[in-house]
Amino acid sequence: MQPIINFPLKKHNTFGIDAFAKEYISVTSETQLIEILKEKQNSELFILGGGSNMLLTKDINALVLHINIKGINVIKEDNEFVWLESKAGENWHEFVLYTIKKDFGGLENLSLIPGNVGTTPIQNIGAYGSEIKDTLVSCDAVEINSGKVVRFTNSECNFGYRESIFKKEEKGNYIITSVIFKLTKKNHNFNIEYGDIKKELDQLGIEKPSIEQISNAVITIRKSKLPDPKELGNCGSFFKNPIITKKEYYLIQKQFPSMPSYVVGEEFVKVPAGWLIENAGFKGKRFGDAGVHKNQALVIVNYGNATGNELLQLSQNIQETVFRKFKIRIEAEVNIL
Repeated sequence: MQPIINFPLKKHNTFGIDAFAKEYISVTSETQLIEILKEKQNSELFILGGGSNMLLTKDINALVLHINIKGINVIKEDNEFVWLESKAGENWHEFVLYTIKKDFGGLENLSLIPGNVGTTPIQNIGAYGSEIKDTLVSCDAVEINSGKVVRFTNSECNFGYRESIFKKEEKGNYIITSVIFKLTKKNHNFNIEYGDIKKELDQLGIEKPSIEQISNAVITIRKSKLPDPKELGNCGSFFKNPIITKKEYYLIQKQFPSMPSYVVGEEFVKVPAGWLIENAGFKGKRFGDAGVHKNQALVIVNYGNATGNELLQLSQNIQETVFRKFKIRIEAEVNIL
């Protein structure tokens, strides 16, 4: 397949950055991917999924392989569980809605997260007390150098908070082509104690929610806090919630008594980055066409024609200001290119 030259990427990144790919191919099957990797062995490659977890600060001087492999299949099932495979190019939220319609439990808390299925293990996406690692059984990936298909089990993915083997030890070495999830068919183990979900369900008078009702609650919450990338360029949460020692937290809390935290193991706590950014004065602020969303300080937005570098400069300004005020470093969750 011949690549498209100088391909516009504005519609293929959720920030809506006006950047171009030197070359571009839409990949629609694992076989095609393997053939392209063999043919383009000496080419510089860039792997594109849903474009929801990256900030482009320049054109991509490489061959962009856009992973558009589609398909959802039941691998096996018994009375209690179903093992469901999704190809990497499926839209994540549409896949979650598919599981909701089938009354399969496990992904409802992850509704309305932007991106495609194939990129979810890389980031170990999570929301409202749930993460991909809780339901992922395995994922298949093509090794770029050899073209060999390798299956990574859950434990082999080395999942951490917004981390995986694909972001660390094997970064840039594999292209995920499919993911298998183990979901419940009955006796669903709902995770609804997260404050916002419980509050939303309580307001609706729902004591024993269904999978669909939990998903709808999550969608309502996310829509109230997060802008639609189709209407306002963004990539969801730009920063990770920092994890610090309890000792560090108690020292900082003396100066900022209202600073919230969540216990992480015996020695650490997680501090909401959104609280830090808001209390550093950035929530709702706009700098030209780059800004911080009015409802959620974790979200950096493109109001129209911001460049990638302008958004990057804003993020760095936020990081520096937060550190000066709280002595806490916050890291970007997105890939900056």
